[in-house]
Amino acid sequence: MADTATTASAAAAASAANASTDAPPFQLGKPRFQQTSFCGRFRHFLDIIDPRTLFVTERRLREAVQLLEDYKHGTLLPGITNEQAILHPDTNEKIFMPFRMSGYIPFGTPIVVGLLLPNQTLASTVFWQWLNQSHNACVNYANRNATKPSPASKFIQGYLGAVISAVSIAVGLNVLVQKANKFTPATRLLVQRFVPFPAVASANICNVVLMRYGELEEGIDVLDGDGNLVGSSKIAARHALLETALTRVVLPMPILVLPPIVMSMLEKTALLQARPRLLLPVQSLVCLAAFGLALPLAISLFPQMSEIETTQLEPEIARATSSQTVVYNKGL
Repeated sequence: MADTATTASAAAAASAANASTDAPPFQLGKPRFQQTSFCGRFRHFLDIIDPRTLFVTERRLREAVQLLEDYKHGTLLPGITNEQAILHPDTNEKIFMPFRMSGYIPFGTPIVVGLLLPNQTLASTVFWQWLNQSHNACVNYANRNATKPSPASKFIQGYLGAVISAVSIAVGLNVLVQKANKFTPATRLLVQRFVPFPAVASANICNVVLMRYGELEEGIDVLDGDGNLVGSSKIAARHALLETALTRVVLPMPILVLPPIVMSMLEKTALLQARPRLLLPVQSLVCLAAFGLALPLAISLFPQMSEIETTQLEPEIARATSSQTVVYNKGL
Protein backbone atom coordinates (compact mmCIF):
# COMPACT_ATOMS: atom_id res chain seq x y z
CA MET A 1 0.00 0.00 0.00
CA ALA A 2 1.48 3.36 -0.88
CA ASP A 3 0.99 6.86 -2.18
CA THR A 4 -0.95 5.57 -5.19
CA ALA A 5 -3.59 4.46 -2.73
CA THR A 6 -4.66 8.00 -2.09
CA THR A 7 -3.71 9.42 -5.48
CA ALA A 8 -6.75 8.01 -7.26
CA SER A 9 -8.95 9.25 -4.46
CA ALA A 10 -7.47 12.72 -4.62
CA ALA A 11 -7.64 12.85 -8.40
CA ALA A 12 -11.32 12.11 -8.32
CA ALA A 13 -11.94 14.61 -5.56
CA ALA A 14 -10.05 17.35 -7.33
CA SER A 15 -12.13 17.04 -10.46
CA ALA A 16 -15.51 17.12 -8.80
CA ALA A 17 -17.20 20.46 -8.24
CA ASN A 18 -18.38 19.26 -4.86
CA ALA A 19 -15.02 17.84 -3.80
CA SER A 20 -14.28 17.62 -0.10
CA THR A 21 -13.06 20.87 1.38
CA ASP A 22 -10.91 19.30 4.12
CA ALA A 23 -8.13 18.37 1.69
CA PRO A 24 -5.81 20.66 -0.29
CA PRO A 25 -6.03 20.87 -4.10
CA PHE A 26 -4.98 17.69 -5.87
CA GLN A 27 -1.43 17.38 -7.22
CA LEU A 28 -0.63 14.35 -9.32
CA GLY A 29 1.77 11.97 -7.60
CA LYS A 30 1.49 13.71 -4.23
CA PRO A 31 -0.56 12.89 -1.12
CA ARG A 32 -3.73 14.82 -0.35
CA PHE A 33 -2.30 16.13 2.92
CA GLN A 34 0.93 18.00 3.53
CA GLN A 35 3.74 15.63 4.52
CA THR A 36 5.89 18.25 6.22
CA SER A 37 3.87 18.00 9.46
CA PHE A 38 3.10 15.04 11.66
CA CYS A 39 -0.61 15.87 11.52
CA GLY A 40 -0.61 15.82 7.73
CA ARG A 41 1.24 12.51 7.63
CA PHE A 42 -1.10 11.08 10.24
CA ARG A 43 -4.16 11.95 8.11
CA HIS A 44 -2.39 10.59 5.04
CA PHE A 45 -1.59 7.25 6.65
CA LEU A 46 -5.09 6.96 8.08
CA ASP A 47 -6.13 6.78 4.43
CA ILE A 48 -3.46 4.20 3.67
CA ILE A 49 -4.36 1.83 6.54
CA ASP A 50 -8.11 2.18 5.97
CA PRO A 51 -9.27 -1.47 5.97
CA ARG A 52 -12.17 -0.63 3.68
CA THR A 53 -9.75 -0.70 0.75
CA LEU A 54 -9.31 -4.43 1.33
CA PHE A 55 -12.68 -4.96 -0.29
CA VAL A 56 -12.01 -2.97 -3.44
CA THR A 57 -12.70 -5.23 -6.42
CA GLU A 58 -10.36 -5.64 -9.35
CA ARG A 59 -12.82 -3.79 -11.56
CA ARG A 60 -13.09 -0.84 -9.17
CA LEU A 61 -9.31 -0.76 -8.82
CA ARG A 62 -8.83 -0.51 -12.56
CA GLU A 63 -11.47 2.19 -12.73
CA ALA A 64 -9.53 4.18 -10.12
CA VAL A 65 -6.32 3.74 -12.11
CA GLN A 66 -8.16 4.93 -15.21
CA LEU A 67 -9.15 8.05 -13.29
CA LEU A 68 -5.46 8.84 -12.91
CA GLU A 69 -4.87 8.37 -16.62
CA ASP A 70 -7.85 10.57 -17.44
CA TYR A 71 -6.57 13.22 -15.05
CA LYS A 72 -3.12 13.14 -16.64
CA HIS A 73 -4.63 13.79 -20.06
CA GLY A 74 -7.19 16.32 -18.87
CA THR A 75 -10.15 14.16 -19.84
CA LEU A 76 -11.59 13.52 -16.37
CA LEU A 77 -15.36 13.90 -16.40
CA PRO A 78 -17.12 16.09 -13.81
CA GLY A 79 -19.09 14.55 -10.99
CA ILE A 80 -16.59 11.78 -10.18
CA THR A 81 -16.65 10.50 -6.58
CA ASN A 82 -13.68 9.39 -4.47
CA GLU A 83 -12.09 5.99 -5.04
CA GLN A 84 -9.14 4.16 -3.51
CA ALA A 85 -6.37 2.19 -5.17
CA ILE A 86 -4.15 -0.56 -3.76
CA LEU A 87 -1.05 -0.40 -5.93
CA HIS A 88 2.64 -0.15 -5.15
CA PRO A 89 3.92 3.30 -6.23
CA ASP A 90 7.08 1.93 -7.87
CA THR A 91 5.85 -1.27 -9.53
CA ASN A 92 2.16 -0.37 -10.09
CA GLU A 93 1.37 -3.97 -9.14
CA LYS A 94 -1.50 -4.99 -6.89
CA ILE A 95 -0.34 -5.92 -3.38
CA PHE A 96 -1.65 -9.16 -1.88
CA MET A 97 -4.38 -8.37 0.67
CA PRO A 98 -2.67 -9.56 3.93
CA PHE A 99 0.50 -7.64 3.06
CA ARG A 100 -1.07 -4.25 2.36
CA MET A 101 -0.76 -1.59 5.03
CA SER A 102 -4.57 -1.51 5.07
CA GLY A 103 -4.49 -5.20 6.02
CA TYR A 104 -1.76 -4.88 8.64
CA ILE A 105 -4.16 -4.36 11.56
CA PRO A 106 -6.90 -6.92 10.72
CA PHE A 107 -4.37 -9.61 9.76
CA GLY A 108 -1.79 -8.67 12.39
CA THR A 109 -4.03 -8.41 15.46
CA PRO A 110 -4.59 -12.18 15.82
CA ILE A 111 -0.81 -12.63 15.76
CA VAL A 112 -0.36 -9.99 18.48
CA VAL A 113 -2.98 -11.75 20.60
CA GLY A 114 -1.04 -14.99 20.16
CA LEU A 115 2.24 -13.33 21.12
CA LEU A 116 0.71 -12.03 24.34
CA LEU A 117 -1.03 -15.22 25.43
CA PRO A 118 -0.10 -16.12 29.03
CA ASN A 119 1.72 -19.34 30.00
CA GLN A 120 3.53 -19.70 26.69
CA THR A 121 5.28 -23.00 26.01
CA LEU A 122 8.49 -23.32 24.01
CA ALA A 123 6.52 -24.51 21.00
CA SER A 124 3.94 -21.71 21.18
CA THR A 125 6.66 -19.07 21.62
CA VAL A 126 8.49 -20.31 18.53
CA PHE A 127 5.26 -20.56 16.52
CA TRP A 128 3.96 -17.05 17.25
CA GLN A 129 7.36 -15.40 16.78
CA TRP A 130 7.78 -17.26 13.47
CA LEU A 131 4.30 -16.28 12.30
CA ASN A 132 4.81 -12.64 13.31
CA GLN A 133 8.12 -12.31 11.51
CA SER A 134 6.75 -14.13 8.46
CA HIS A 135 3.96 -11.58 8.27
CA ASN A 136 6.34 -8.67 8.86
CA ALA A 137 8.77 -9.92 6.24
CA CYS A 138 6.05 -10.13 3.61
CA VAL A 139 4.71 -6.67 4.52
CA ASN A 140 8.22 -5.19 4.35
CA TYR A 141 8.86 -6.79 0.97
CA ALA A 142 5.49 -5.84 -0.50
CA ASN A 143 5.92 -2.19 0.58
CA ARG A 144 9.64 -1.87 -0.10
CA ASN A 145 11.29 0.72 -2.31
CA ALA A 146 11.07 -1.18 -5.60
CA THR A 147 12.93 1.20 -7.88
CA LYS A 148 15.77 -1.33 -7.89
CA PRO A 149 15.32 -5.08 -8.50
CA SER A 150 15.96 -7.29 -5.48
CA PRO A 151 16.83 -11.00 -5.84
CA ALA A 152 14.81 -13.62 -4.00
CA SER A 153 17.93 -14.59 -2.03
CA LYS A 154 17.81 -11.21 -0.26
CA PHE A 155 14.24 -11.83 0.79
CA ILE A 156 15.10 -15.28 2.11
CA GLN A 157 18.15 -13.94 3.93
CA GLY A 158 16.15 -11.21 5.63
CA TYR A 159 13.34 -13.57 6.48
CA LEU A 160 15.59 -16.20 8.06
CA GLY A 161 17.58 -13.57 9.95
CA ALA A 162 14.44 -12.02 11.41
CA VAL A 163 12.91 -15.36 12.41
CA ILE A 164 16.12 -16.63 14.00
CA SER A 165 16.71 -13.40 15.94
CA ALA A 166 13.10 -13.17 17.16
CA VAL A 167 12.88 -16.79 18.23
CA SER A 168 16.32 -16.74 19.87
CA ILE A 169 15.63 -13.60 21.89
CA ALA A 170 12.12 -14.66 22.92
CA VAL A 171 13.14 -18.18 23.93
CA GLY A 172 16.28 -16.93 25.69
CA LEU A 173 14.40 -14.33 27.72
CA ASN A 174 11.70 -16.83 28.64
CA VAL A 175 14.35 -19.26 29.89
CA LEU A 176 15.98 -16.52 31.96
CA VAL A 177 12.66 -15.55 33.49
CA GLN A 178 11.87 -19.16 34.33
CA LYS A 179 15.25 -19.59 36.03
CA ALA A 180 14.96 -16.37 38.04
CA ASN A 181 14.28 -17.70 41.53
CA LYS A 182 13.56 -14.26 42.97
CA PHE A 183 10.35 -13.95 40.96
CA THR A 184 7.06 -15.03 42.46
CA PRO A 185 4.76 -16.98 40.10
CA ALA A 186 2.59 -13.91 39.61
CA THR A 187 5.59 -11.67 38.90
CA ARG A 188 7.09 -14.25 36.56
CA LEU A 189 3.85 -14.39 34.58
CA LEU A 190 3.74 -10.58 34.31
CA VAL A 191 7.38 -10.33 33.21
CA GLN A 192 6.87 -13.03 30.60
CA ARG A 193 4.15 -10.93 29.01
CA PHE A 194 6.70 -8.23 28.19
CA VAL A 195 9.18 -10.65 26.58
CA PRO A 196 7.65 -10.31 23.08
CA PHE A 197 8.55 -6.61 22.81
CA PRO A 198 12.38 -6.80 22.88
CA ALA A 199 12.22 -9.94 20.72
CA VAL A 200 9.96 -8.33 18.11
CA ALA A 201 11.72 -4.95 18.15
CA SER A 202 15.15 -6.51 17.64
CA ALA A 203 13.88 -8.85 14.96
CA ASN A 204 12.11 -6.00 13.18
CA ILE A 205 15.40 -4.16 12.80
CA CYS A 206 17.09 -7.32 11.56
CA ASN A 207 14.19 -7.93 9.20
CA VAL A 208 14.32 -4.48 7.62
CA VAL A 209 18.12 -4.36 7.29
CA LEU A 210 18.54 -7.84 5.85
CA MET A 211 15.45 -7.65 3.65
CA ARG A 212 16.52 -4.37 2.09
CA TYR A 213 20.29 -4.67 2.30
CA GLY A 214 20.49 -4.59 -1.47
CA GLU A 215 19.39 -0.96 -1.36
CA LEU A 216 22.51 -0.11 0.67
CA GLU A 217 24.70 -1.78 -1.93
CA GLU A 218 23.05 -0.36 -5.05
CA GLY A 219 21.28 2.76 -3.81
CA ILE A 220 17.72 3.93 -4.45
CA ASP A 221 16.32 6.38 -6.97
CA VAL A 222 16.08 10.03 -5.97
CA LEU A 223 13.79 12.46 -7.79
CA ASP A 224 13.70 16.22 -8.18
CA GLY A 225 10.68 18.39 -7.43
CA ASP A 226 9.17 17.64 -10.84
CA GLY A 227 9.45 13.89 -10.40
CA ASN A 228 12.42 13.53 -12.75
CA LEU A 229 14.99 10.86 -11.94
CA VAL A 230 18.24 12.43 -10.71
CA GLY A 231 20.22 9.30 -9.93
CA SER A 232 20.72 6.40 -7.56
CA SER A 233 21.96 7.20 -4.05
CA LYS A 234 23.37 4.85 -1.40
CA ILE A 235 23.20 7.67 1.15
CA ALA A 236 19.48 8.09 0.54
CA ALA A 237 19.14 4.31 0.95
CA ARG A 238 20.79 4.52 4.38
CA HIS A 239 18.36 7.26 5.39
CA ALA A 240 15.43 5.20 4.12
CA LEU A 241 16.45 2.09 6.05
CA LEU A 242 17.19 4.04 9.23
CA GLU A 243 13.80 5.74 9.16
CA THR A 244 12.03 2.45 8.47
CA ALA A 245 13.95 0.64 11.22
CA LEU A 246 13.08 3.36 13.76
CA THR A 247 9.45 3.05 12.77
CA ARG A 248 9.63 -0.71 13.28
CA VAL A 249 10.97 -0.19 16.82
CA VAL A 250 8.35 2.38 17.78
CA LEU A 251 5.47 0.38 16.26
CA PRO A 252 5.49 -2.60 18.66
CA MET A 253 5.90 -0.45 21.79
CA PRO A 254 2.21 0.32 22.40
CA ILE A 255 1.11 -2.94 20.78
CA LEU A 256 3.17 -5.25 22.99
CA VAL A 257 3.54 -3.10 26.13
CA LEU A 258 0.11 -1.52 26.67
CA PRO A 259 -2.02 -4.70 26.44
CA PRO A 260 -0.10 -6.56 29.19
CA ILE A 261 -0.48 -3.55 31.49
CA VAL A 262 -4.18 -3.14 30.72
CA MET A 263 -4.91 -6.87 30.98
CA SER A 264 -3.08 -7.17 34.32
CA MET A 265 -5.56 -4.64 35.68
CA LEU A 266 -8.64 -6.00 33.94
CA GLU A 267 -7.95 -9.54 35.09
CA LYS A 268 -8.44 -8.39 38.67
CA THR A 269 -11.94 -7.14 38.00
CA ALA A 270 -14.89 -9.12 39.31
CA LEU A 271 -16.33 -9.54 35.81
CA LEU A 272 -13.33 -11.35 34.34
CA GLN A 273 -12.63 -13.32 37.49
CA ALA A 274 -16.20 -14.62 37.41
CA ARG A 275 -16.11 -15.19 33.62
CA PRO A 276 -12.61 -16.32 32.61
CA ARG A 277 -13.88 -17.22 29.13
CA LEU A 278 -14.06 -13.49 28.42
CA LEU A 279 -10.32 -13.06 28.89
CA LEU A 280 -9.38 -13.92 25.30
CA PRO A 281 -12.09 -11.74 23.65
CA VAL A 282 -11.24 -8.83 25.94
CA GLN A 283 -7.52 -9.20 25.25
CA SER A 284 -8.25 -9.31 21.52
CA LEU A 285 -10.17 -6.03 21.73
CA VAL A 286 -7.39 -4.42 23.78
CA CYS A 287 -4.78 -5.56 21.24
CA LEU A 288 -6.92 -4.32 18.36
CA ALA A 289 -7.27 -0.89 19.98
CA ALA A 290 -3.53 -0.69 20.70
CA PHE A 291 -2.69 -1.79 17.16
CA GLY A 292 -5.13 0.68 15.64
CA LEU A 293 -3.52 3.51 17.63
CA ALA A 294 0.11 2.48 17.21
CA LEU A 295 0.23 1.85 13.46
CA PRO A 296 -0.76 5.30 12.13
CA LEU A 297 1.28 7.01 14.85
CA ALA A 298 4.42 5.00 14.10
CA ILE A 299 4.35 5.22 10.31
CA SER A 300 3.60 8.96 10.55
CA LEU A 301 6.98 9.64 12.13
CA PHE A 302 8.53 10.05 8.68
CA PRO A 303 6.93 10.82 5.30
CA GLN A 304 6.90 7.95 2.84
CA MET A 305 8.34 10.21 0.16
CA SER A 306 11.17 11.63 2.24
CA GLU A 307 13.09 14.76 1.32
CA ILE A 308 16.85 15.22 1.60
CA GLU A 309 19.21 18.03 0.67
CA THR A 310 21.43 17.32 -2.32
CA THR A 311 24.47 18.54 -0.35
CA GLN A 312 24.07 15.49 1.91
CA LEU A 313 24.18 13.08 -1.04
CA GLU A 314 26.92 11.86 -3.35
CA PRO A 315 28.70 14.62 -5.36
CA GLU A 316 27.46 13.18 -8.66
CA ILE A 317 23.87 13.49 -7.42
CA ALA A 318 24.38 17.11 -6.42
CA ARG A 319 25.90 17.90 -9.82
CA ALA A 320 23.08 16.21 -11.71
CA THR A 321 20.37 18.62 -10.57
CA SER A 322 19.87 22.28 -9.79
CA SER A 323 17.36 21.43 -7.05
CA GLN A 324 18.48 21.98 -3.49
CA THR A 325 16.48 18.97 -2.31
CA VAL A 326 15.42 15.64 -3.79
CA VAL A 327 12.93 13.01 -2.66
CA TYR A 328 13.02 9.23 -2.38
CA ASN A 329 10.52 6.53 -1.53
CA LYS A 330 11.32 5.46 2.03
CA GLY A 331 9.07 2.44 1.78
CA LEU A 332 6.86 1.27 4.61
